[in-house]
Amino acid sequence: MKLNELSPAEGSIKNRTRVGRGIASGKGKTAGKGHKGQKARKGVAINGYEGGQMPIYMRLPKRGFNAWRPTKLNQVTLARLQEAVDSKKLDAKTQVTAESLKEAGVINRLKDGVKIIGNEGLKTKLTFKVNGATKGATAAIEKAGGSVELIAKTELLTSEDGRKLLKNKDKKPRAPKTNAAKAAAKAPKAKK
Repeated sequence: MKLNELSPAEGSIKNRTRVGRGIASGKGKTAGKGHKGQKARKGVAINGYEGGQMPIYMRLPKRGFNAWRPTKLNQVTLARLQEAVDSKKLDAKTQVTAESLKEAGVINRLKDGVKIIGNEGLKTKLTFKVNGATKGATAAIEKAGGSVELIAKTELLTSEDGRKLLKNKDKKPRAPKTNAAKAAAKAPKAKK
């Protein structure tokens, strides 16, 4: 076999169809696009449209639920915490919180808090103040002599950029309006 005798496998390469080159070519005039209308144009976006019939994605039943503002927690394993303690990044004597884990480099961002997961790998006695912990993680922490205190989402500090304000933390309750105040608000103002 010589280089000049090489050729691609039969049927693997097709010649490009030249459209719009006269009616006699078979692909002239409308160039295989049919006659006018939306689909003959470019930029057609009618996926899922069934000509006015109720589309399949609306006929089928819906299942599940997506939370509007889901709570996004950092999940940290017990083994990862033990690594941080062993490498002296995390002090075993201080309380483990989201802020202390960020300072130790265990998590990158605070998000909405921390959840402890896993059921093995912890040998050090640690006290936790976090947003969540699995049953296995809680049992393993208590077995090592530590304790877990769960806090609500609203008790978290604001994020480092200061934009994430706490709900119901700094707001003072407004005093309800009395009948006299309501009447004064509704009364028409005197003209000058």
